[in-house]
Amino acid sequence: MQYHLNGFRPGDPDLKAAAPNAHDRTNGLPRTVDVVIAGTGPAGLCLAAQLAGVPSIRTMIVDPKAGPMEKGQADGISVRSMEMFQAFGFADKVKRESIWINETTFWTPSNGRLQRAARVQDVPDGTSEMPHILINQARIHDMFLDIMRHSPTRLEPDYGLRVTDLTVDPTTDDHPVTVTLEHTAPGREGQRETVRANYVVGCDGARSNVRRAIGGALHGDAAHQAWGVIDLLAVTDFPDWRVKSFVRSETAGTLMILPREGGYLVRLYVELDRLGEEERVAERGMDATTIIDKAQRIFAPYTLDVKEVVWWSIYEVGHRLTDRFDDVPADQIATRSPRVMLAGDACHTHSPKAGQGMNVSMGDTFNMGWKLISVLTGRSDPSLLHSYTAERRAAAKGLVEFDHEWARVVGEKVSREDADTRPRVAREFENNLPFTCGLTIQYEPSALTGGAEHQALAPGFNIGKRFHSAPVVRLADAKPMQLGHCLEAGMQWHLFAFAGAGDTGQPGGAVADLCDWLDSDPASPIVAHTRAGDDIDAVIDLRAVFQSGFRDLDYGAMPAALRPHKGQYGLCDYEKIFCIDPKRGEDIYAQRGINRDAGCLVIVRPDQYVAHVLPLAARAELTAFFAGFLRPAS
Repeated sequence: MQYHLNGFRPGDPDLKAAAPNAHDRTNGLPRTVDVVIAGTGPAGLCLAAQLAGVPSIRTMIVDPKAGPMEKGQADGISVRSMEMFQAFGFADKVKRESIWINETTFWTPSNGRLQRAARVQDVPDGTSEMPHILINQARIHDMFLDIMRHSPTRLEPDYGLRVTDLTVDPTTDDHPVTVTLEHTAPGREGQRETVRANYVVGCDGARSNVRRAIGGALHGDAAHQAWGVIDLLAVTDFPDWRVKSFVRSETAGTLMILPREGGYLVRLYVELDRLGEEERVAERGMDATTIIDKAQRIFAPYTLDVKEVVWWSIYEVGHRLTDRFDDVPADQIATRSPRVMLAGDACHTHSPKAGQGMNVSMGDTFNMGWKLISVLTGRSDPSLLHSYTAERRAAAKGLVEFDHEWARVVGEKVSREDADTRPRVAREFENNLPFTCGLTIQYEPSALTGGAEHQALAPGFNIGKRFHSAPVVRLADAKPMQLGHCLEAGMQWHLFAFAGAGDTGQPGGAVADLCDWLDSDPASPIVAHTRAGDDIDAVIDLRAVFQSGFRDLDYGAMPAALRPHKGQYGLCDYEKIFCIDPKRGEDIYAQRGINRDAGCLVIVRPDQYVAHVLPLAARAELTAFFAGFLRPAS
């Protein structure tokens, strides 16, 4: 973590200096804002936390609830989301508070009793430096809220407000979206106000008013199966009470055990009744007692003595995808840019069995956030926002299709096939781990994601997939660390130069030549897209990795571009140069298949996805790539 760049400031380094336009409601709601976010769920708060860090962007996030969530709803955090939390700076806090899911067990009936039929390692070796964890969704909300409160804009949600409608005026660029807000707080119910915005993002759930306002709808099907979810404190003799488990009884159905943070709390997902074609869950009158009674029958002959119910809900499995991710009709994409976009449950709904809802929702707005920042700060053309729909529609479609099949597997009768004696649910679970870890999304080639012509230079950094971190040593202070941990949430692009054999940064070497060109040539994307007065890494962050150990490299002899001077005092940034870690036997070149002879360039997007792999000498390709979505600084 870096701070004190523009002068010493005592106290909490996460508390940024307040901007002149910091959040203030003493005179009521603002008349105009840059962005209105509907909904304070994980998607909305993830987006708000990103936007809050930019002093010039005025954001408003509203929710009809009276205040922040305290309990219930989602709980599973994939390793991909944990990597994202690292960029926000709170992954370590989440790791400390949460329970880590290390193994999943599968129980099936045998001779009138339940038996453990299979075990599966939950996160395969080499997948990520991050664990799969479970934690109350409200705690994730708290951490995003802390980022917002500590940001330059001091952003706070406006609770007690619901987006009821909006209209878009496509003839103007001056806050063209008129948003109608309705008060829900006691004493003000039904009162309405309007706010004009440049952009609106609907994170307002499956019954989204924002989606309805742009003519969108959810399409798909329902499985007509009721499931109960319950958080409880209980005493039981079931052996795997603190292990994620799938339990299938002979006749009573299926449940899932998800141990929760704190050492005692447990969540159960319990299969309840089939529903008729036109029947809804609410018509059955089921409640917490229904869930507990069914769970006790599934666990039998093991006992379940419930001491306290913390939260419960009953839901019907549905798999639906919206036909509209933004407000631009298909026949107007070439002439209009989005002003209204959807994220999270507003555009995709599914069962919670694979633990993907919160994760994919945050992935939506982590994809969107840097694009909005780039557009609102004038770094990119508004047409960049079309890429949100192009990229996240495919991700949502894959999620809904996966969940449809996975829900069917979880609910089917016990079966064993071939030589593998494990139940099918265990085999499918293991096969699906890359998906449930959040690592299968791969963005197609576009202006933001290059082709695979040079992928062989670094096959471990798959173009279009998330940047797979690996251990390195930071040269200036010999600190062992993960290379991916220098990626912070924002709009910065990252350019990693991996040196070839024999290159120690010396003059005339490939890395030094690249640095000299990036530092001074008019065709350099850093020169072309960095504004006067900006720090040199404000838009494109250059870093280098060498094959030698840190004791064999001379920091003072490194190219000037890797030792940039920044801020009002011109202080040197010492955190741009890395090398392998021979002491611990960690070699990023071997782990990610980087070409040792030639080295390469790896371009990483602000949302931690690999955008391109290029040779170190690929000057024209580098210039053209960044020119495809960044405006010239002038």
